[in-house]
Amino acid sequence: MSQPSRTPTLLADLGGTNVRFALADTDLTAPLLTDSIRRYRVKDFDTLAEAIRQYFADTGFSAKHAIIAAAGRIADGETVQITNNPWAVSAQLLRDKLDMNSVRLVNDFAAQSMAVTLLTPKDLVTVGAPPLPRLGSHASQTFVVMGPGTGLGVGGLLLREGNCSVLESEGGHAGFAAHTAEDVEILHRLNQRFGRVSNERMICGNGLVNLYLALADIAGQPVEELTPENITARAVSGEDPLCVRTVETLAGIFGSVAGDLVLTMGGWDGVYLTGGVLPSLLPWLQHGGFRERFEAKGRFRDTMEQVPTVAITHSEPGLLGAAALAMQETGHALWASPGQN
Repeated sequence: MSQPSRTPTLLADLGGTNVRFALADTDLTAPLLTDSIRRYRVKDFDTLAEAIRQYFADTGFSAKHAIIAAAGRIADGETVQITNNPWAVSAQLLRDKLDMNSVRLVNDFAAQSMAVTLLTPKDLVTVGAPPLPRLGSHASQTFVVMGPGTGLGVGGLLLREGNCSVLESEGGHAGFAAHTAEDVEILHRLNQRFGRVSNERMICGNGLVNLYLALADIAGQPVEELTPENITARAVSGEDPLCVRTVETLAGIFGSVAGDLVLTMGGWDGVYLTGGVLPSLLPWLQHGGFRERFEAKGRFRDTMEQVPTVAITHSEPGLLGAAALAMQETGHALWASPGQN
């Protein structure tokens, strides 16, 4: 791809394992330049600045502005210690090292939340009976955005009178609430291993391993050294009932946590599910206990039954959301997709 004619914005989606880069042209209706996307392993670089230099060297691109969506809490809008990753990033130091005019740090789920404004129906799959949400159908809407990857990300999208903003959170680190007798047994075993048990201990890639070990102990079954990929592969093939049970259990707990977030955030307009682990979980979410446990909220069951849950199938929602943030900074309108208005 040739260099865009105008000054582009560098986008980064920085997680615990990978960092993805791309360019955005905010004058375009579809600002994310898909031909510019590249992925690098975090472990191959000592700093984010080194990875960006490699991206520029590999592609021949350059940029004077950057939006970095990072998996961690942004302190004072200037620094972030990446969760599940040794990098610490300072916007000011990055700006100076790369001779940029501006560098903006945002939480990765702020970007994931903003991606919703640029998604079209082809990027979405419903989970459960309620239809796709319609952005802009009401003057005030609140959406939960959450999903498992290396960890569990949680954010929110707020639409108010034609304006949109995001709620950045570390909700994945909230304490796990047991809802069933089996949940209690799982919690007991994970508490012995980790002390405090967060939702992220189960709803993420390594969470599959944690659940597998806990369920094996509950059943008194021997275990093997399995990766998350091994567990999902065995579950899909049906060759290992314990692996099937592990993925089913994660799907149910995922539903409980998603429903709790709706109640906590007032996300009555819908939940968008995303994250690197989502594609392998999606069949289990659609046919397992996800919706049942999502809706099982006592006196709020009738209300929860009407709340849409939607899986994002776009290949790079983090970069898409960073591109949406770049558009917002330049005053361009968002969520103008004819498929969603």
